[in-house]
Amino acid sequence: MDFEGEVAMKKRCRIIYNPTSGREAMRNDLVEILDILENAGYETSAYRTTAKPNSARDEAERVARAGFNLIVAAGGDGTINEVVNGIAPLKHRPMMGIIPAGTTNDYARALKIPREDPIAAAKVIAKGKTVSMDIGQADKKFFVNIAGGGLLTELTYGVPSQFKSLFGYLAYLVKGAEMLPRIKPINMHLEYDGGIFNGKASMFFLALTNSIGGFEQIVPDASLDDGKFTLIVVKTSNLVEILQLMTMVLNGGRHIKDPRILYVKTAKVVAKPVDEKMMINIDGEYGGDAPMVFKDLKRHIQIFANIDKIPENAITSSSTAEAIIAEHFVAEVEDLSDKDLNGDGIIGNPTKQS
Repeated sequence: MDFEGEVAMKKRCRIIYNPTSGREAMRNDLVEILDILENAGYETSAYRTTAKPNSARDEAERVARAGFNLIVAAGGDGTINEVVNGIAPLKHRPMMGIIPAGTTNDYARALKIPREDPIAAAKVIAKGKTVSMDIGQADKKFFVNIAGGGLLTELTYGVPSQFKSLFGYLAYLVKGAEMLPRIKPINMHLEYDGGIFNGKASMFFLALTNSIGGFEQIVPDASLDDGKFTLIVVKTSNLVEILQLMTMVLNGGRHIKDPRILYVKTAKVVAKPVDEKMMINIDGEYGGDAPMVFKDLKRHIQIFANIDKIPENAITSSSTAEAIIAEHFVAEVEDLSDKDLNGDGIIGNPTKQS
């Protein structure tokens, strides 16, 4: 292959990193991470996010439209969410890698990506194994891990960002302990596949992975690519009962059969308020107020993961990067309309011969 042909075939990668996530570890490791991804076959560059709203989202959309093959989100769950929101609406989406640099890093935990070592996380990407991950859509916004309403939203909003950066998950535990005595149920109307919940609950949430706030037993049977949310509704607001349920979570996920919990799999949920405002939380941030429609987008984004350490029942399919690129090519060809082909079946609009 000549030099021009080799350049044309080079895969391109953009690292989108948040310089303020966690303890700012990315700045020290960026050069080595670039080297790892270059050796994996990617022409790699980096973009440092700014204080401008949606900085990571806008850059992700820009490079996706420019034809980049891979976008690496380096930061906390918020940075990952922004990158996903940049590429999820597009017809042709690049693959995605994750280098954790935040506080709880729930998404990286679910994908078994090292959360304290950016270099090791980059090496996971270099191995070339991906999962076709489900993501959630809440009206026009997208999420990768969790959405919900009730206590969950209040708890997340109540933790200052600087406190989260300094103390990580401990911040949530402290704030949660402070709020528990004030929990009260609200009336909810939730429509899901095959049923309706209409009554009082302290919170509901929709999970896409098994890791929520650092707990891996809240959804013990989570699947990453089955096209279904796990809908959990906590019907009680009694402090003692909530503590009992948390004990059951930690003791092998026994809460899922408790009558105080609604636990079902569903591809769609419609959440409606009944007699008071219900704020919706999307991946840890305020996402608007109900009513809201949630849809599971099955296997929507290819994300690099530590496949060998993910439980076999959590994924139904995994692939190497090379196989995914081939799959994307086939999909693009299948998407071509008759207008994209001339009478001879040749792609494009070649010059007609007389």
